[in-house]
Amino acid sequence: MPHPNSFGSRSTLSVGGRSYAIYRLGAVGGANLPFSLRILLENLLRNEDGAFVKRQDIEALAAWDVTSKQEREIAFRPSRVLLQDFTGVPAVVDLAAMRDAIAVLGGSPSQINPLQPVDLVIDHSVQVDEYGSDAAFLINAGLEYERNRERYAFLRWGQTAFDNFKVVPPETGICHQVNLEYLARVVFEQDGVAYPDSLVGTDSHTTMVNGLGVLGWGVGGIEAEAAMLGQPLSMLIPEVVGFKLHGKLPPGATATDLVLTVTQMLRQKKVVGKFVEFYGVGLSTLSLADRATIANMAPEYGATCGIFPVDDETLRYLRFSGRDEAQVKLVEAYFKEQGLFHTKDSPEAAYSDVLALDLGTSSTRTALCALRSKRISSRP
Repeated sequence: MPHPNSFGSRSTLSVGGRSYAIYRLGAVGGANLPFSLRILLENLLRNEDGAFVKRQDIEALAAWDVTSKQEREIAFRPSRVLLQDFTGVPAVVDLAAMRDAIAVLGGSPSQINPLQPVDLVIDHSVQVDEYGSDAAFLINAGLEYERNRERYAFLRWGQTAFDNFKVVPPETGICHQVNLEYLARVVFEQDGVAYPDSLVGTDSHTTMVNGLGVLGWGVGGIEAEAAMLGQPLSMLIPEVVGFKLHGKLPPGATATDLVLTVTQMLRQKKVVGKFVEFYGVGLSTLSLADRATIANMAPEYGATCGIFPVDDETLRYLRFSGRDEAQVKLVEAYFKEQGLFHTKDSPEAAYSDVLALDLGTSSTRTALCALRSKRISSRP
């Protein structure tokens, strides 16, 4: 598919002795756009083809008035697709059926493959039969393999048969946790081109990875399968609600306390179908675990996603979770080059609407304690 590069944005970034092609956001402006919309803008720049993505689409997003109520449709191509086993198996069955059909027609079955990288995490089949003993894990794992033998054998075949398709085996962890800790790249690299990691997933809590600065959200199986096959997701440019954080959590307050307060505020704001983006100096006081907890709750406050920008805490977590140092340096260099790296001095973007929370005020502490008391009193 042709890539006109009509803005001349394709350039080169050198990191650690390697050169990567990138699509510079500076070529089209949009510096006051929210972090998440600039990720979408890069996506359009890189995928401009004159058909799904036209020059006019890029110009419209770069000059987007986030406070307007205009509706503009764009075509978004996520970098990858995340599947869990219950919704992922039917997608693999469809690919296998297409291979059978191609063979019947005299073609080569090996032509049928996902066009976008796919990760399938087997995590929805666990059943607790044994507990409270040292052998519980082994017994439960053994029974899980026994009960799901045919399905697991089929997925193992899929991993070896299809290109761009990987399976994370059972007993590894839950889907969105594995995505955060192991699968997310933050910066994706393919065929020498570096670009922001993004995804759609068939797990509703795919948004947990937003805590790492990765744009992604949950979709249905049909949408995920279409993305696997290279079909862009048609979407309206979303409204973006900015959530400004400052101060520091008081002693005794936990991430759960914080997320309940944030969720309550966002439900009152009515953010269904919108992006929520967190910013402000308070970000530096929140660990990646806290951010992931808030992002994970996006389905509970109704937003499409609840994203945090990439900053020093992102880099720290990537190193902590064992990512390759070369990858961490690429993430840092790429986001700084694109003007997307958040610091305490970062200028504020323009948002459709704004909320603010001082993490350390007495009112915040009172709200946290009240919510905690409510949870305790509602227990059976």
